[in-house]
This record gives sequence, C-alpha cells and structure tokens, in this order.
Amino acid sequence: MKSWIGTALFFALTSAQAGFIPQNQLNIPVTFAGGGLNETQFNKVIDKVAGVYAPFITAKGATLEMKRNWEDGTVNAYASRDMARGTTWTVAMFGGLARHPLVTEDAFAVVVCHELGHHLGGAPKKTQAFQVDPKWASNEGESDYFATAKCLRKIFEQDDNEKILASKMIPQEVKAGCEKVYKNQAEIKLCQRVALAGFEVAGFLSALGKDKTPVSFATPDKKKVWRVDNDHPKAQCRLDTYLAGALCDKSADLELGQKDASIGACTLKNGDLMGMRPRCWMTKL
Repeated sequence: MKSWIGTALFFALTSAQAGFIPQNQLNIPVTFAGGGLNETQFNKVIDKVAGVYAPFITAKGATLEMKRNWEDGTVNAYASRDMARGTTWTVAMFGGLARHPLVTEDAFAVVVCHELGHHLGGAPKKTQAFQVDPKWASNEGESDYFATAKCLRKIFEQDDNEKILASKMIPQEVKAGCEKVYKNQAEIKLCQRVALAGFEVAGFLSALGKDKTPVSFATPDKKKVWRVDNDHPKAQCRLDTYLAGALCDKSADLELGQKDASIGACTLKNGDLMGMRPRCWMTKL
C-alpha cells in the first residue's frame, strides 16, 4: 500500500510540472568549474525576468515564486502551480543547468522565459493532472514562442544591444529577417540579440540530444504536423520557433490568447508574412 501511495504521489507531483527538457539523470554539481554561469550570473538573470513579470502576475491575482536551486545539480527547469488554489505560479531554476558549459546568460534567460511561458504563453495548451485548472500550462512549443516573441524582448529592450552584439557574428538569415521586419535600428538589434539567444540555447539542446547535425538558421525543420505536438520539439524545431518569435512584430505587451492561438501572435489568419510558429510542432493558423 505504501509503495502504491508513493508511486501515486510521485506521478501527481511530476505530472503537475512543465519542464524545459524531458526528465533526465544528468547532474552538474556545484563544485563543477568547467564553464557556464556562476551564482551571481544565475541570480542576475532570474532577477531581471522576475522584475519585469512579477508585478504583471500580481495584477492577475497570483504570485510569482522563483525557486533558485543553485546548489542542485539538476540539468532542467520547471514550471508548476500550487494544487490547492492555483494562485502560486512557480518557476524552478537549477544550478546544474546554469553550470552547463554551453549555457550563456542569454541562453539561460531563454530558459527562464520558457518556464514563465508555461504560465503566460497562452494557447495551445497541454493537460497537467491533479490541478485546479488542468489546462493552465502552455505547451512546450508555445512556451518557446513566448520566450522570444514576448519575454526576451521585454527584458532586453533597455540594454545596449548594439554593444552586446558587437563581438558576435550575426547569421545572414537573422540579419536579413530582422531588417525586413523592423525599421528602427534599436528594434533590429533587439531582434538580432533575441534570435542569437535562441541559437545559443538551441546549441545546448542539440548537444544534450547528441544530434548528428548541428542546428542552423539555414536548415529549418521540414517536418509538418497536422495535429499540434505538445511535447518537446527537436532542437532544430525549437530554434525555428525562437527565430519566429524574434521576427513576430506584434507588441511584446500584447498578451497571447489563452484560448485563441491567433491573438497576440503572428499568423496567416492575421495577414502576417513572418514570425509564424513553425509547422514542425504547430498546425496551420
């Protein structure tokens, strides 16, 4: 009986979480000194995102709880809501993921924004068991889209993005796409930085997945789904989503629709030509 109860409790807790990558046994201890972020950088990125979005969530009648598990070696991140009332919206970040050698500050910001996106990204959504609202969580692709279409644009917009990009190579696909969508130089640089942040985290995802072919803006995923895929897309598909978010010119302050996936997003239905969610996980809109 105790074994059954323990199994049921484990299932309830894990199924109530939405993670950045599938559950895994990877662990990077706090003693690791091979790259990634230090604790100051870890907290700086989290503070930056929370500073923008905590008041926004408070206005919705909920509380944003940022769990900073720096000493935990878990290579993942999770979003969850309390099972009693659903008004505590949690984002749990782990030091193990932040310490990975391929994780930069901007890549880590994508992860924080992705987890926040499970709470704020809107439709399409997936079912989370044992919840007051089992449909509270945006699916994985939508959380990626929120990360670059909304969240990163808000937290990067006051930075000197031109200076930050000065030492980085900007792929032609990003340069051309951002210049086609945006006319203001500050917006172009913001778009480019957001896209490159997506590239950095997609490289991390590709390495974890041991992909044989590296991700590239020049080789979008050719897969086309006819039913929304709620699970974690492949690294290339996720990169395509990050780029789409960066190229969507809808205001970062315009919320994504909680039931209608066309609201606040770039879609064919809205007459947009760029910035649409990729067909590798999303159906045609």
